[in-house]
Amino acid sequence: MQKEFYLKNGKVMINLTAKYCDTPEKLFESSTFKAVLLKYLKKIKYKDTAVYEYIYGGTKIDEVEILMKSIINVFKLLMVFKSEDIEKLNLKYKDLFLKKDSFILFIEDFYKFWRKIERYTIIQDNKPGEGFQNVSFIEANNRFSQLILYTYRKIEENILNCKPQIYRQLPAGGNAGLILNTVKWPCPKDYKCLENVPFIKSIMIDPPFIIYPKKNTRDGMFSECFENPIKGCNINVNHWFCYPAKVGDLLAYIYFHRDFMAHGVTMCNLFQIAKEDEYENRKPDIVYVFGMKDSCEKMKTVFYDDTENGIMLGYINYNENIDYFGYMKKMTLTLHNLIMIKRGYLPIHGAMVNIVTKDKKTANIIIMGDSGAGKSESLEAFRELGDNYISDMKVIFDDMGTIRLNADDEILSYGTEIGAFVRLDDLDTGYAFREIDRSIFMNPDKINARLVVPVSSYDEITKGYPVNLFLYANNYEDGSELEFFESYSEAISVFREGARVAKGTTTEKGLVRTYFANPFGPAQKSEDTEKLLNRYFKKFFENGIKVGQLRTRLGIPGKEKDGPKRAAIKLLEEIRNIDK
Repeated sequence: MQKEFYLKNGKVMINLTAKYCDTPEKLFESSTFKAVLLKYLKKIKYKDTAVYEYIYGGTKIDEVEILMKSIINVFKLLMVFKSEDIEKLNLKYKDLFLKKDSFILFIEDFYKFWRKIERYTIIQDNKPGEGFQNVSFIEANNRFSQLILYTYRKIEENILNCKPQIYRQLPAGGNAGLILNTVKWPCPKDYKCLENVPFIKSIMIDPPFIIYPKKNTRDGMFSECFENPIKGCNINVNHWFCYPAKVGDLLAYIYFHRDFMAHGVTMCNLFQIAKEDEYENRKPDIVYVFGMKDSCEKMKTVFYDDTENGIMLGYINYNENIDYFGYMKKMTLTLHNLIMIKRGYLPIHGAMVNIVTKDKKTANIIIMGDSGAGKSESLEAFRELGDNYISDMKVIFDDMGTIRLNADDEILSYGTEIGAFVRLDDLDTGYAFREIDRSIFMNPDKINARLVVPVSSYDEITKGYPVNLFLYANNYEDGSELEFFESYSEAISVFREGARVAKGTTTEKGLVRTYFANPFGPAQKSEDTEKLLNRYFKKFFENGIKVGQLRTRLGIPGKEKDGPKRAAIKLLEEIRNIDK
């Protein structure tokens, strides 16, 4: 990003390397401030609000660009003089201060407009400019936020001629800050368009970080294509960013267009960001291109197995329908799972916890199921109910993991993510408030509201854990909360069918079925997965792993809360009976 700022669709990106404002004077003269004020004035003029009527009445200026310059002059004066003094110094501004309460409403409305914008600050390593790259990253963002607060308060103070009695230290600078660097990696010729896209080195989030993407559900499945979708493509590298992610034990370069910055930043709560020495001069296992503009008018969500270069490539073209975090997360996991299947490992769409009871018994539990089956909800209920019995509980994966056979013929399970993409609708109402200080919220006022919150460390999820219980999350049947299968053939038929009642996380409705409850790899490679199912399920029974189903009842009306709790209670009883 070379420009001083970018402002579009309710988001602003401010390049602190190109220009850093450390005084109100510099702030008022910055291109960013002028652009934001101009956009605000156009909005209130179009809506013909009471605030606009007052400002127009006080200035008699109808042209918004001239009005913007005039207001900036007023702001500059208000940083030095009280409103009474300005009236004496310059009579043309006298009418603006006739009703101080109305002028304060204008200041508050403009400040609210600014705070509703998604705000990102960017610092680029080793780049010349008037910026702040030589000072601490966090200090730069904090000082910028303090400058906004100081300017806002000083203006109001000089209008009212008194100091405020209540100070609210609201995040006023960037919601998120990024340090970018330019990294060389052995880029194959078909990927040359991505070669100079800057990598995200560090991210700072000022919580609570709340975003409002245009979509709230994901639709359909990702399909395979047999020609590299980015071959011969050209992009403007100043419009793109790369998030280097560690997805399980794979390295992924996730490229995204700046218009989807919120989703790219959210990745830091879900996938471990790779360190510079882990990706410099290294070819990744996964390349994912999110939001490339092409000639295709329809949404295109495809993957390509680039065997020549040893890269699993994901591609989604630019379309407002992809403005949902599920598209970024699930394609990344699909690419991971496709590689796992090729390596002979079985991808699991579900959640896993490692539990140590107060009497020092250990249990490793996998609850498998497609989106909305109740796996995460059951584990959260389990966490709440287990205080009297559980001394430690670690989440190994919240959505996707793999099971593998080691050299000793033992089954071990591994995670992919350090965070959880949680559906708020079916969780305890206090959950969001308990996690507000480190979560990223998405459309919290809508159905299928989500938050993304860190739940584990990278070392924990990649450690490898043996499995004691392997359960299918049944959200559509009444009956015993927990039952176990007698044979691997009986178990495999239930898991293979992947039945569930859709809960609004996708566009599906009613009772639906997905192969092995996993449309992110296994469904696309069902023949290869079928061989793995037979191999691993036989090994479950041979190794004494208990395989069954947990009835969460999440899809039964009226039992969305009670169902997971009852399932959790039954699961607790089972754990207490597990041998050490």
